Amino acid sequence: MNDFVKTFKFKVLIALLCVMLGFMVMSVYTGGTSSFFSQIVSIITLPAQRFSSSVSNSVSGFFDRFLDAGETYRQNELMREEINELRKRLVDYDKVKHENEQLRKISGIQQILPDPTFEPASVIARDPSDPFSSFTIDKGTLNDVSYLDPVITDEGLVGYVSQVGLTTAKVVTILDININIGAYSSATRDVGIVTGTVDLAIQGLCRMEYIPRDSEIEKGNIILTSGGEIYPKDIIIGTVEEVKTSASGVSVVTVIRPAAQIQTVKDVVVVTSFAGQGGGGGAS
Repeated sequence: MNDFVKTFKFKVLIALLCVMLGFMVMSVYTGGTSSFFSQIVSIITLPAQRFSSSVSNSVSGFFDRFLDAGETYRQNELMREEINELRKRLVDYDKVKHENEQLRKISGIQQILPDPTFEPASVIARDPSDPFSSFTIDKGTLNDVSYLDPVITDEGLVGYVSQVGLTTAKVVTILDININIGAYSSATRDVGIVTGTVDLAIQGLCRMEYIPRDSEIEKGNIILTSGGEIYPKDIIIGTVEEVKTSASGVSVVTVIRPAAQIQTVKDVVVVTSFAGQGGGGGAS
């Protein structure tokens, strides 16, 4: 017996009894052994519970994100459809607004010209290499536009049709060196010829030549078309910017600032017929 007490097994047995005794004492103060053992089990299983919860949350989050992405896609599609619809409405609004603006300009022109026929047109191309600012419009023979038809805006004369196709036409402007327009001053009634030069065209200007030397024409005077077979009478050409004697000294030359925005004009009106219209040369 004494030998057993001295053995290692006896010592382990005593240690276990002490641990169990400790558990029993602790259970008295904690309300029972089940609570204590439950805490032990809880401590042992806590890592597994945390891992399981993490996996569950990850899977749930993945599917939530997937569902959210699907909902976001549907909402984006709806928004895209609404934006496209708004764009279409804006385009329609701009077209109506543009057409109304053209009609307003035509109404103003009709007060100047008796019984004319007009065709509204838009500038669709410009020749960047042309110093005289010629351009192409979106109307042609299918719209009754013809060679030499005058081109104007509600502000004044722009030029004439120099080439025409089925659906487009080219317009030469009053800045062109080859154009010659019969004109007169509304203030002095002096007559002359409006034409262009390269130097003036770069500045968006033209000039009126062959004015009598004794003319009293001055800066600020308004220059109008004198009429004929090519251009209707009394279309505003522009305003006198400068008056000087010609190189020959026998006449007066004036620099003219066109009333129409020749270099930036976007919409014009082609006069397809007017009283007195006939054959001839647009450059004459």
